Amino acid sequence: MNIQDGINEQQEQIQSFLMIGQSNMAGRGEFGEVEPIRNRLCYMLRMGRWQRMQEPINVDRGIFEAAMHSGIGLGASFADKVANTTQRKVGLIPCADGGTKLGQWMPGEVLYDHALLMTRLAIRSSVLTGILWHQGESDCDSDTGVLSYKEKFMTMITSLRADLGAEDVPVIIGELSENLAERWQMGDRPARLNRIFHEIAEELPLCAVVSAKELTLKSDGLHFDSVSQREFGKRYSEAYIQLLQDK
Repeated sequence: MNIQDGINEQQEQIQSFLMIGQSNMAGRGEFGEVEPIRNRLCYMLRMGRWQRMQEPINVDRGIFEAAMHSGIGLGASFADKVANTTQRKVGLIPCADGGTKLGQWMPGEVLYDHALLMTRLAIRSSVLTGILWHQGESDCDSDTGVLSYKEKFMTMITSLRADLGAEDVPVIIGELSENLAERWQMGDRPARLNRIFHEIAEELPLCAVVSAKELTLKSDGLHFDSVSQREFGKRYSEAYIQLLQDK
């Protein structure tokens, strides 16, 4: 039943995906550089209701400069491809927050609790079928952040799955760009963290890592541009679909 201020759907009709992490999950791509994605099978959660998907999906804040605004992210192309492949409705649950560290996503922290709350609202009228994660640049400011990442992530994602009653829900992790501008002073830490992502995927059931190779960045040397965000979303969808086939 369609209503003016939102869309109500039967639970089995929408497959929903939680989007968590920092700014490259939220999306900083510039509008006008790619064609809008319009797919009547795709939705996003706003104010606890399913709305037709439109960008920006994950409304976020500027962190360092005004240019770092909410924009094109990977969610739209991910949802579009999954919906077209499965011929089922897809709902995105946007909860990413730019500039955040993994420690801010641990159980009991505000971002964790917010993601939990939004997902519980979403699954009143959907079935949670995946968790999309892209985060790590903020933890590449020190060796300690990289070295402690695996243990923290395993704790966080295991708790999140358990709290949502979703132990068998796939988790898709996106690699960091290894071509970040020198001014961010991350050195080889993004490459090291990418290797840790693959270690996590080997140990965590139903988990896949998405390559960021050949993706290009905006002039800020930190955020994926719009074209690459579209490609990244397709790669996330391919990883998700492959996990389903391998089950």
